[in-house]
This record gives sequence, C-alpha cells and structure tokens, in this order.
Amino acid sequence: MWNFIRRNPNIHLKRILKPFISHRHFKTRAVDRQNVSQTGLYGFDHLKSPKGFQRFVDDAIERSGELVDYISGIPSSAEIIRAMDEISDTVCSVVDSAELCRQTHPARGFVEEASKASMRINEYLHFLNTNHTLYNAVKKAEQDGHLLTEEARRAAHYLRIDFEKGGIHLPSGKLDRVNQLNLNALQLCREYGENIIIDPGHVDIFPASRIPRQIQHLLKPIYRLTSRVSKESLGSQDDEQEKGFRIITEPRTLCSVLQWTGDDQVRKMAYLKGNSVPHANHEVLDNLISSRHELVQIMECKSYAEFVMKLNMASSPEVVVSFLLEMSNMVKPRADEEFKTVRNLKRDICGQRCVDLEPWDEAYYTAMMKSSAYNLDSSVVASYFSLPQCIEGLKLIVKSLFGANFDSVPMAPGESWHPDVLKMCLHHPEEGDLGYLYLDLYSRKGKYPGCATFAIKGGRKISDTEYQLPVMALVFNFSRSHDSSTVRLNHGELETLFHEFGHALHALLSRTDYQHFSGTRVALDFAETPSNLFEYYAKDYRVLRKFARHYSTGEVIPEKLVKSLNGARDMFAATEMQRQIFYALVDQTLFGEQLSVPRHASSIVANLKRQHSNEKHVEGTHMQLRFSHFITYGAGYYSYLYAKCFAATIWKKLCQEDPLSLTTGTALRTKLLEHGGAKEPADMLTDLVGDGIIRYHNGGIVPDITSYLEELELSENWRQYQMRM
Repeated sequence: MWNFIRRNPNIHLKRILKPFISHRHFKTRAVDRQNVSQTGLYGFDHLKSPKGFQRFVDDAIERSGELVDYISGIPSSAEIIRAMDEISDTVCSVVDSAELCRQTHPARGFVEEASKASMRINEYLHFLNTNHTLYNAVKKAEQDGHLLTEEARRAAHYLRIDFEKGGIHLPSGKLDRVNQLNLNALQLCREYGENIIIDPGHVDIFPASRIPRQIQHLLKPIYRLTSRVSKESLGSQDDEQEKGFRIITEPRTLCSVLQWTGDDQVRKMAYLKGNSVPHANHEVLDNLISSRHELVQIMECKSYAEFVMKLNMASSPEVVVSFLLEMSNMVKPRADEEFKTVRNLKRDICGQRCVDLEPWDEAYYTAMMKSSAYNLDSSVVASYFSLPQCIEGLKLIVKSLFGANFDSVPMAPGESWHPDVLKMCLHHPEEGDLGYLYLDLYSRKGKYPGCATFAIKGGRKISDTEYQLPVMALVFNFSRSHDSSTVRLNHGELETLFHEFGHALHALLSRTDYQHFSGTRVALDFAETPSNLFEYYAKDYRVLRKFARHYSTGEVIPEKLVKSLNGARDMFAATEMQRQIFYALVDQTLFGEQLSVPRHASSIVANLKRQHSNEKHVEGTHMQLRFSHFITYGAGYYSYLYAKCFAATIWKKLCQEDPLSLTTGTALRTKLLEHGGAKEPADMLTDLVGDGIIRYHNGGIVPDITSYLEELELSENWRQYQMRM
C-alpha cells in the first residue's frame, strides 16, 4: 500500500511536452505569492465551497485513470516511476487536504464533505493498490536496470514493497479481505479520534475558590443555587448563586489542573475522569487490534508490529523490545530514587509517614519541588515568551542556519479556513521561494485538540526547470488569557512549538525528485529526529537571548532563568524516560504477537505499569482510551526514544559548539533535511556526524545512547547496568 502522509490540493491543469500524455498535475495557488483573485481552501479552486470536495475527488480519480492507462502502455522505466509518483501526489492532494479540513475547519458543511471525500478517495486508493498493471510495471522498472539515479531505484523498490504490503500477491478472496480490513482500520482510527473530541470528560468543582487563579481562564465558570438562612426574614431560606468551575478533562487542561491545584480531591476527581474516557474507545481499540491482527495473519506475519517494522531501522519487534527493556533496567534505580524523593515531600507536607504518592499527586509535587529548587514562577517565565516573539525566534533560526527568510505573506480570498490563520513563505535570496507554511495557532471549539504538523503538498521535481514546492500547516491550541490579548507560552509550550516547526522545516527544505520521499515521508523510527533536534534551540541561552524578551519592558531573558528552566526540566529525567519506555512497551504489546488466550488492553496496561513504572495503577482508569499515538504510530511509539537519542548525538557533535552558524545549518540541510526519505536514515545520520550515533543489534539498528544519557546525567546508571550484565 502506498505509504501516504498528509498533504494538500487545488486542481490546475498544466501540460508538459514530455513523454507524459496530457501531463496534468494538482497545483496549489498557495505557491503564488502575487495571487489576489478568489480561490478555495489552501489555494485549491475546487474548494470554494463544501461541495467542491466532490469534484476534487472526481478529478483526482480521472487524472489517476489517465496515468494508469499511460503506464499500461509500458513506457520507459523512468517514466513509469515518474507517473506512479504523480498518481501518488494526486491522491495525496485529496487525502491530505480532506484530513486538514476535517480536523480544523469551523464550518460543519466543510467537515462533513471532507469526511466523505476522505473515505471515497481511500476506497479508490485500495483499487490502485490492487492494480496488477501498476504492480507489474513497477516490478519491471525495478528489475530492468535502466533507472539512472539511486532515488529512482529506491522509489521503484519501495513502491513494489508497498504494493506487496497491500496484499497484491494474494488470491482474490484474501485480497478482498485485506482491502476490507484496511478500510475498517481507517474507519476505526477515525472513530477513535472523534470519540476523544466528543467525550473529553468533565468534573464540576464548587466553590470556585478550590481552583487556583492562574488556571481559571482554562475552565468554564458554572453556577448553582444554594440556600442560606436569612436573619432579615426570620429564619427563612433565601436562594443565591454559588460560582464554580467545570474542568473539561482533555489532556492539556488536565495537565494544568494536576500541576497547579493544591486540593488533592480536585486533582483526584480530574485524574480519574480524564483517564477513564472516552468509554466508546474500549470497543474501538479492541476492534482495531483484532483487525490489524487478522490482516497480518493473512499476510503471514507473526504480528502487526513485525508487519510495519520491516522497512524501519529497527527492522523487527525483537530489536525494539530488547532496546526498551535495556533502557528500562538501566533507568530504574534513578527513577526509584526520584519517586522516593517526591513521596517523601508529600509525607513531610501531610505530616503522615505512611501516606502513598498517588498518580494524581506526582505532577503537583514535582512542580512544587522544581519551583522551590530553582525559584521559578510560571508567570515570570511566560512573560518572556509572548507568542509573536517566539515566532520571531523561528524566523531568526531559519535566517541564521539556512540564510533564508521566513515571512508573512497575504492569502487570496477563500484560501484560509479561519481569520486567525497566518501564511508564511520560506524564501532564500538566491534560490527563491522554498515552500509555504500555514499557522493555525489558537484553541477553538471543534478543532483538533492537540499540536500537529499537517502536510498539504509534497515537494517533487516536475521537469528539469520546475519544482513543486512543499506546503505545510502547523496546528496548535494555545489559549489566550482573559486578561491579555497576547498569548504567552510556558517553556514546555515553546519546546512544542519548536518541535513541530522542526517537522515543518524537514518538509520545506526537502528537495527530493519524488514526493513519495518528500520531507517526513521517511522510516517511522527516523521521522521524529529533526523535530527533537529543534527542541534544543528552545533550551539554549545563546538562541533564547536573541528573541525572548519581556513582553512589557523588553528585557532580555536572564541567563540564570534559562539555566533554572533547563535544570527544572531535567530534575526528574529518569522518571520521564521511564514513562516513555512504558508507553512504548504498551504499544509493542498491544500490536505484538497475540496469545492464544486474548488479553484485554486494560490488563496489558496495568501489568506493564507495575513492571516498568513507579506510578500506581488505579482500577477503572484506562490510559489507552485516548493515547492517540497507539493509533497513528501503531507499534511505532518507540520512535520518540530513538529520536531523542539521535538528536542528542547530533546536538553534541554538530550543533552545540555554534548552534546558529551557517556552517551548522548547511550540514543539517545538505546531509539530512533535503533528502527526506530518498536515502537510508542510517547513512544520513552517519554522514552527518560520523561514527557513534547508531549501533547494529540482532539484524537491526538502535541508537547509540551515550550522548543522551550524558545529557541527563544518567551515564553512571548505564555503566553500572553494563557491569551487572
């Protein structure tokens, strides 16, 4: 199956006098800086109205059909791969624009039509994935030895494997079942995400004084009638309104409540509710696990994890699980010490030596310890990170590293989906425009609840003189405070902004011949490396001092404050690593080999938490119900730990000495970012920093963890673990 990642559309017909018959391609006016005429969403003329999605799909199917007919005439191998890539680009244009619209558009009509378009184009995609004419043409191109570039040969190889992962080699009955299971999985993934939005859970808290003032702007005020005895009315009861707050227990709000609320009963109620919804996802997740397991049985794989990992660096679940268990055993002694420290603080404050540290206590007491140890005040920290200044920081990094400008550009009428959306152009003074980026920064009702990067258009070479520029969208949910028109970020939100921007830069700086390899279309366990690397730029004082200024005085952020922020962030590094290892092990187990006696997902979570975490498991809680990475990264969540290790090594060996130098940026761009997935990740990493970034283990690749452990001051734990082994 073609390995699609989100991208975008506008149908504009163009002919190129090359071997392609009537070579039309989807071209968005988002790449036209001078355009001021009426257009549709993201610059696609069809998307001026919700019903435009229907025509958008029609034209994509029509154009893909023309290309299928062309390929059936057996042109040259190079033209087969080029035509296949155009089919992929054409279909991606619909898939990705529909997905972005579904997740962010405030108008219900657009969302509904985008959903219909998504299902329809995905059904057509399964038709393409089972087309033997295309499959045989790709095999011919791979085998005949006439492809002149390494990227073309790699494209042919990966296209063949994608076809075979879609089951094209199977008998018709099994192939039909594989197609149905893939469509079922798509629908289940969609239901899982929709359920999270529909049922985030809530608890009502009275009186309002139980909620700290600094987070009240995140909550909804509510009122109830209460009775009181009136002296003036000789003992009669009068009704009066009592103010409270409704805590919507979506993850971001829940995190703030757990971190800042001193009332342990409020924390407990919020934690229990937030970790037990949405109830509908019990069945959705169980069905998804079953569908994926049936799929891989037909494909003669032992597990879904084995099925999806064949093209990853790790290559097998055994390599991943071995890496995770090694990390878990190594980090446990330090994590145990950290847990005891937090538990003892709670006991000192409560005056009870036998009290336990509950799951809803950890964030509160660790925040208290960090604030005390480093004298941190969250409002003071945020005063240096106004959102406009943080965007200026991104521009500064791009200018310093790559010699490019990142500027706001106007949008054509109809191009935007909300008045808050901004459009930016990445422009190089010698190379011209490099790509475009939409910024949808603020929280609003009905919008995708997290932070994510959406591809709209992948980069690809159209001819010797024309390149299709990449177009991306960054989606966040930053909240405006009631007493300020300017959003001010905490340090964690700044890191998230830089993380997602790293994904966007990976796409915008990509210059692959084929959109099949554009930007983040890489091996899953490599995809998070650039984004994790850019988090370092949110922590380095040499970078922060260039843009982080007090919103009212203009004072540059003090170096002492930056050191305190970094010290506080790493104060419980082992506990955070242990948590990420736990998540990755749950992911591997849910989608690993299935036992003869099925295990419920909740029992898997509970058992792994007892083995690999100090946090107590609370009966009735089910974290898997809204951990969407289990859906989007099924059997791939370990990629975040891989990325942290790779990024730590790159930072230490390449960036740390002079993080903003053009030399550093040139190396990042020419040896890593511009290649997308057109080269092997291990080759790019080694070319970038030399030896000491990867290790070969049992036929797969794992990261060298030395730099990451040194950074977190866990090297001694690693040495002790190796001695025990």
